[in-house]
Amino acid sequence: MHAWPASEVPALLGQGRDLRIHDTATDGLVTLDPGPVARIYVCGITPYDATHIGHAATYNAFDLVQRVWLDTKRQVHYVQNVTDVDDPLLERAQRDNVDWVALAEQETALFREDMTALRMLPPQHYIGAVEAIPGIVPLVERLRDAGAAYELEGDIYFSVESDPNFGKVSRLDAAAMRLLSAERGGDPDRPGKKNPLDPMLWMAAREGEPSWDGGSLRRGRPGWHIECVAIALDHLGMGFDIQGGGSDLAFPHHEMGASHAQVLTGEFPMAKAYVHAGMVALHGEKMSKSKGNLVFVSTLRREGVDPAAIRLALLAHHYRADWEWTDQVLEDAVARLDRWRAAVSRPDGPPAETLVAEIREALANDLDAPAALVAVDRWAALQQERGGTDEGAPGVVSRAVDALLGVAL
Repeated sequence: MHAWPASEVPALLGQGRDLRIHDTATDGLVTLDPGPVARIYVCGITPYDATHIGHAATYNAFDLVQRVWLDTKRQVHYVQNVTDVDDPLLERAQRDNVDWVALAEQETALFREDMTALRMLPPQHYIGAVEAIPGIVPLVERLRDAGAAYELEGDIYFSVESDPNFGKVSRLDAAAMRLLSAERGGDPDRPGKKNPLDPMLWMAAREGEPSWDGGSLRRGRPGWHIECVAIALDHLGMGFDIQGGGSDLAFPHHEMGASHAQVLTGEFPMAKAYVHAGMVALHGEKMSKSKGNLVFVSTLRREGVDPAAIRLALLAHHYRADWEWTDQVLEDAVARLDRWRAAVSRPDGPPAETLVAEIREALANDLDAPAALVAVDRWAALQQERGGTDEGAPGVVSRAVDALLGVAL
């Protein structure tokens, strides 16, 4: 599966700072020192509706991570999956009486268009669950043969008790985990499971649903968590720098994936930091495909909204914060974009070196994009009030905003 084209990232003078970012597993800030190649895995979409503002906010956060690392003169090895076979996709295809493969391809294509418009840097490896199945099956077999998984009516479940570090990602107690498991795709009440929290690794074929050869397993399809584990281990290995996604993935998805990988390899942890973006609400409730309260990036683009304004609307909120999308949020972003573009359109302006340092400092401090925006606002206000004599300043600001914030002025 191919990703989307990369926008050029301008090279800036000097060098950015190492990233200090919040790690869910320790509930604190950690300073990452990835070495010459930084490794990041971000969980992708299930392509039955794409791309709403909540999605965009999550991928914007991890786009900033890449930009901070690139500014430190590192290379970035970024991997993202597409869950192109799963219950929600199959249910939507059945509801709309369309082929599930065609639906997945259509929505994945739209996601690529949205990411391109928003200037999100693409992953080096963009892998669908279906194409990963040949690598998933051997992992499930290994877990079963090691006694870390068991069969239940043809389905294969992972035993969470096989991982002594289970629970260290989300830091939740068993009661909270059970509630979230039921809400987020698990089946804690299924009779016969050794532990209610045990997640499915391989689902035996169901009538009318797609299935694949499972080797020594029954014909079927993979569970959600093992999909990402197979892709991450194949392309990044253990101990990569950041496992990323929305805050609703901390449990069960990232918790279960970490346990799968740790039992498979005997190493801990799977990722050096687990980084989670906040949720975006609409009309008082979290944007959710199941609720249908969604604002789509593609709809905004069709209505003529500049993608740079959409991106500024996202950047105006700290990535870990939960916030609400409103008409005013977008109006403020459009006005800010107009002010910035007017400021850099002049032939000279106030010196910009301090501004570049401020943007770098803000982003290195747990991706504080709102602080970076305020710094650019100050420079733009000075430009409007009294201008300046530095002929290179507008170009410096334009390149820094593009390179570090992904906004083309």
